[in-house]
Amino acid sequence: MKIRALSLAMFGVLGCASASVQAMDIKLGHVLAPTHSWHIAAEGFAEEVSDATQGRVNFQLFPSGQLGNEKTMVEGMQIGSVPAGLIGCSSFDPLDARFGIVELPYSWDSREQAYAAYDGELGAALEDLAEQYNMKILGWWELGFRHVTNNKGPITTPEDLAGLKIRVTPNRMRLDTFTALGASPAPLAFGELYSALQQGVFDAQENPLSIIDSSSFYEVQDYVSLTGHVWVPACLTMSQHVWQRISEEDQQAVQQAAEHWANEQRAMAQQDDERLAAELESHGMQINEVDLPAFRDAVQGVWADYEEVFGTELMDLVRQYQQAP
Repeated sequence: MKIRALSLAMFGVLGCASASVQAMDIKLGHVLAPTHSWHIAAEGFAEEVSDATQGRVNFQLFPSGQLGNEKTMVEGMQIGSVPAGLIGCSSFDPLDARFGIVELPYSWDSREQAYAAYDGELGAALEDLAEQYNMKILGWWELGFRHVTNNKGPITTPEDLAGLKIRVTPNRMRLDTFTALGASPAPLAFGELYSALQQGVFDAQENPLSIIDSSSFYEVQDYVSLTGHVWVPACLTMSQHVWQRISEEDQQAVQQAAEHWANEQRAMAQQDDERLAAELESHGMQINEVDLPAFRDAVQGVWADYEEVFGTELMDLVRQYQQAP
């Protein structure tokens, strides 16, 4: 990915030259399990940064929500109480509705389209937006394509979702998408999802295959339908309060490592998808393809409803990369 120009305002509010020579220990949190590619790549990122800065910058990892849920981490990064996080980018939506464009259903036919958009002008526009909220997006990692699991039966068309109680992430776009598809969606914190499925509070949920596997949802769900309704990026993000305490030289090392490990994590995510379908089947899940054109048609009203929310500039960028060969 292209390394963008780095800010020269490295001393920030501290204005202290010692920041460039004193070791910094930076807590980096995320909500997923240590077995997930996020964490594995984050370990590589932390090691590379420590080596490149000769120990001046050290990221300490806190997986599985140890620093709080994504909402808590995003709020903390704004004020500097949480130094860094690996965040599903839809969790920025409560700050500014324009971040919700990452949830626009059926934006991308392939990962390659999405990579081009977020490594290009769409990603740059959202990075600028994040800076308005005191956050520095260092790199675009991925959660990948999300799919529906449930306990009722295979889903092949939107009609099969009718009345299905499905847990979705707590954002308006996801709720509106599954309402348009005919389901009965409701939000729930990720940490409560497994027990809610186990107890039958929900019939269904939607997540990438990697999370379905790493969270052992195969123990409480029977069917995986490959809806691929959205490809969601993950943002490796730092509080600007912390970023500005790092010297210009070390900022560049952090940025390079973030982009290197974004590519590594993407490769891991692709490899995971290639093997996880078979692995989930071995755990007893039934996997099926869906009628993708029918699903795309069903959400066109969502695109129309959110045109004004996201604005013409961002929507045009999505269409530009969507139509690229």
